[in-house]
Amino acid sequence: MATSGTSSAPELLVELDRDSKRPLHRQLADGLRDAIRSGRLTPGTHMPSTRVLSGDLGVSRRLVVEAYGQLTAEGFLHSNQGGRTRVAAVDAVPSSATRPDRARPRFDIDFAPGSPDLTSFPRQAWLRALRQGLTEIESSALGYVAPYGLPAARAAVADYLQRTRGVVADPRLVVLCSGATQAVALLARCLEGPLATEDPGFWLHRMVLRHNGIDPLPVPVDGNGIDVAALTASGATVALTTPAHQSPTGVVLSAARRTELLEWAQPGRLIIEDDYDAEYRYDRAPVGALQGVAPDRVVYIGSTSKTLAPGLRIGWMVVPAHLIERLRTAKSLADTGSSVMDQIAFSQFLASGGYDRHLRQMRRRYPARRAALLAALARHLPQAEVLGAAAGVHLTVRFPAGFPIEKLTRRATESRIRLEPLAPCYADPATAPPGLILGYANVTESQIAAGVEQLGRIARQLGAAEP
Repeated sequence: MATSGTSSAPELLVELDRDSKRPLHRQLADGLRDAIRSGRLTPGTHMPSTRVLSGDLGVSRRLVVEAYGQLTAEGFLHSNQGGRTRVAAVDAVPSSATRPDRARPRFDIDFAPGSPDLTSFPRQAWLRALRQGLTEIESSALGYVAPYGLPAARAAVADYLQRTRGVVADPRLVVLCSGATQAVALLARCLEGPLATEDPGFWLHRMVLRHNGIDPLPVPVDGNGIDVAALTASGATVALTTPAHQSPTGVVLSAARRTELLEWAQPGRLIIEDDYDAEYRYDRAPVGALQGVAPDRVVYIGSTSKTLAPGLRIGWMVVPAHLIERLRTAKSLADTGSSVMDQIAFSQFLASGGYDRHLRQMRRRYPARRAALLAALARHLPQAEVLGAAAGVHLTVRFPAGFPIEKLTRRATESRIRLEPLAPCYADPATAPPGLILGYANVTESQIAAGVEQLGRIARQLGAAEP
């Protein structure tokens, strides 16, 4: 039965449905957000204390703290040093009930990979970086600038990559682009010769390549990474790889395979190194990029999609000198350049150390979520084999042959749990083992526990779980 409570301010009426599977703190945050957007809560209004509101609603104080924290991160609330929380200045818009484009999210628990913790995006630090950058940048930078990136932004990226990934990065050989996906698309327009991709591999890479007229050659991946012997046998002259944290299996390319792959890349061959998830390694210090060993034979790709937010669409390539003019031209024809404002903010964010600080914070946060997911899988889905736990922000799980993965995925969707199946990552999905790719960066530990418990319950109902 739905219950409601009011705070000491009558306009703060919020209904909480305790029978809903949607977490109460999200219901509270949604209700307050709508009240602010609709103008029922006006800018400057002091919010009830967490103690008062939790008492009025009959919920835990921690739940209210979580809701207030979410709305503060989104910019709807502001907390001053005295501890008082008030409504921030936002534009009033119709409530979500009248806005179909802002309908209730489809999923309560989202295990989709490919996203960092979006609630932790450093909004204030980003705004400070943008303001500082705008005070220093020449007005000419706001006009039609080099489509491959502002000089200051390319220099900041080059410095960061040299310092953290061992990349040999001349700013003149850096091309800024709209994420790693655009980098692959631009390369597809510039390179010649057969191109190989990992199998399984990132399904979007294959789609982008095919869209640009390349039918990639699948090369198998095993516990040591891409099979270089099979790569050689394929006849490919270009290999697109994810050595730091193979997508999707999570395998880290072994030292022996690194050597073999670099030896494969003799003159006339090229490695495209998508440094996917290289920022997160839990069992040891990260290994440097392949590009640092053979910069004339490796194109290095990276982005902020797994570190800050995929919505920023900030990515980069470091390319061999013989490819730079072709790629600059391809970028110019693709979109005449990426957002100058984002380049200004990001270059300042890098130079100030803000990016390093943010990554340190995330490296402290994600291991607990990873541990929660591993524990929940062991408890509720013991038949699942876990792969790729040593790095990154997702796990791959494989189930025994015959496991009804399609039914599990469909039932999970009905329970408002988002899952990404493993099969689309295979060149021939029919050959894929039953499996899932579970992202854990953008879900809380409580969501992880509840979500996997529900998956175990569904599996038992399907008669697929071990007793």
